[in-house]
Amino acid sequence: MHFFRIEELPKTEMLPGVERRAVWLDDVMVTFFTFEPGSIVPEHAHSNEQITVVTKGAMEFTLGDETRVLRAGDGVCIPPDVPHKAVVLDDPTEAYDAWSPPRGDYKS
Repeated sequence: MHFFRIEELPKTEMLPGVERRAVWLDDVMVTFFTFEPGSIVPEHAHSNEQITVVTKGAMEFTLGDETRVLRAGDGVCIPPDVPHKAVVLDDPTEAYDAWSPPRGDYKS
């Protein structure tokens, strides 16, 4: 698959109120998330590098011991094995994530 439309990629309900779509090559992955207001991504960590950019709405994002509100156009670089979590605020929210290496558990 070289060309794609985000809305035509298979979607997975990852958590309540959180849907994920993904596209990947051998060494990189991009995921497209949609979040309902108030949805939560609990604290977790993984060995992948991750870059997140909010494209719509807003979320309170905690990386390690620092918390910020990220709005459309804001992003965060997440090193491997650093705990992080997100709480979506009052509006539907969307974010794009880049991953290296690709997450095997997101290849659905």
